[in-house]
Amino acid sequence: MNWFTRVRNSLTSLSKRSTDKDLWVKCPSCQQMVFAQEYQENAFVCPRCDHHGRIGADERLAQLLDEGFEVLPIPDVKEDPLKFRDTSKYTDRLKKARAKSPHKDAFLVGSGAIEGKPAVVGVQDFGFMGGSMGMAVGTAFCQGAERALTRHCPYIVVTAAGGARMQEGILSLMQMPKATVMTRRLKEAGLPYIVVLTDPTTGGVTASYAMLGDVHLAEPGALIGFAGQRVIQDTIREQLPDGFQRAEYLHKHGMVDMVVHRHDLRDTLATLIDYLAPAAEAA
Repeated sequence: MNWFTRVRNSLTSLSKRSTDKDLWVKCPSCQQMVFAQEYQENAFVCPRCDHHGRIGADERLAQLLDEGFEVLPIPDVKEDPLKFRDTSKYTDRLKKARAKSPHKDAFLVGSGAIEGKPAVVGVQDFGFMGGSMGMAVGTAFCQGAERALTRHCPYIVVTAAGGARMQEGILSLMQMPKATVMTRRLKEAGLPYIVVLTDPTTGGVTASYAMLGDVHLAEPGALIGFAGQRVIQDTIREQLPDGFQRAEYLHKHGMVDMVVHRHDLRDTLATLIDYLAPAAEAA
């Protein structure tokens, strides 16, 4: 025990101060400690190494949409239709996830404008059970598409998911064709459907609406794929190249149209809406 510790322990009148939230954030990329307020003000991008951190649906909508946008209520669906249980009940897992989130599931839709241009934005929240796609997510996605059809404006979806929700079995997989049908309806109406791929976008989400956009944007360093890298390597028995399944690699090989920094994402979307607006007006 050093001198400072002995003196501090002897002062019984001093009480340990606590705060409601952490003042520092550790960057998962460069491992540097970043002041939490600075990190938040920088759009949750590390100011040291430019690593794009994962953010919630509310923060994402606030970053992209103009002030005064409307948040659509998450639709009600039948919960735990399969009475699923592994190490714990599915209903208990939902309660635990909802205790940490202001919303009752992983997909949130905002209806408003981007730099004055009408748009509907759907956001997947990885913080809610890994952004997994279940009936609530599929129904919310379709609700967002319906709102875009009603307003006759672009539909922008920001993806972040570990795949389909295993606790809902085949019912979660049925959301893939359901969402695909809605993207087809948008196309038939001449409305732009733009996808923003963020870290991570994998599994059944990648196999459906995440790869059906008219334009695909991705944030720097985002993990994008269907199966995991280890599974692919074990299957083909070959070493995969560096950066495989990352946004920059997919852009180089033509699966992503643009890799866009988070600071530039709002302006880029506004420009894309300008380019694609004539098709919407002609419909």
